Amino acid sequence: MRLTSFTDYGLRMLMRLASMPERAFSTAELADEFGLSRNHLAKIMQHLARAGLIHTRRGGGGGAVLARKPGEIRLGAVVRLLEEDHPLVDCLGSEGGNCVINGRCRLKARMRSAEAAFLADLDCSTLADIALEPIPDLQAAPSLSG
Repeated sequence: MRLTSFTDYGLRMLMRLASMPERAFSTAELADEFGLSRNHLAKIMQHLARAGLIHTRRGGGGGAVLARKPGEIRLGAVVRLLEEDHPLVDCLGSEGGNCVINGRCRLKARMRSAEAAFLADLDCSTLADIALEPIPDLQAAPSLSG
């Protein structure tokens, strides 16, 4: 299974937030750390905020923090959220794709089973399990609550 860059970057961002859950991280900081576009990361941040996984605040001292403890956020749930519009294969999408062998295909059930197994395995882990090591220089930075 191949994940989209949207999911890859979202997981990286969440791994950093999980490293210091009490600290707010700006889009600029995260983009610089991972060598990513601030624009693209901002879109991911908005998606995660709408889903209730992170809280965001604008302005000085603002940024993003996890909305729940890292140990409460399952990786499978994150991947399902970030990949929701990207089925493993077109025929597994909500529209059913443009398959000329639909109704005769035995691959679809195998792909659905493999995808379910993949996500079930990810559900065995949380953000706490994959949190990045804290960055020492950033540990003293202000949190959203302070």
